[in-house]
Amino acid sequence: MPKLKSNRGAAKRFRKTASGYKCKKAFRNHILTKKTKKRKRHLRAGLMVRKEDQGRIEQMLPYTI
Repeated sequence: MPKLKSNRGAAKRFRKTASGYKCKKAFRNHILTKKTKKRKRHLRAGLMVRKEDQGRIEQMLPYTI
C-alpha cells in the first residue's frame, strides 16, 4: 500500500493538539489601519476547529495522529 499524501495547504493552516486541531482566525493579514485595537486584539487568539469539521481535517492530514 503506498503512502498517503498530506494536503499541504491544510498542513500549513492546522496544528494537532491533545484536544483537537487549532487554527488562526481570518481578517488579520492586511488593511489593519481601519480595524480597531479591540478587534485586532480579539483576532489574536487562536481557535479550535469545530467538531463537525474535524473529520475533514483528519482526512487531509492522515499522519497527525
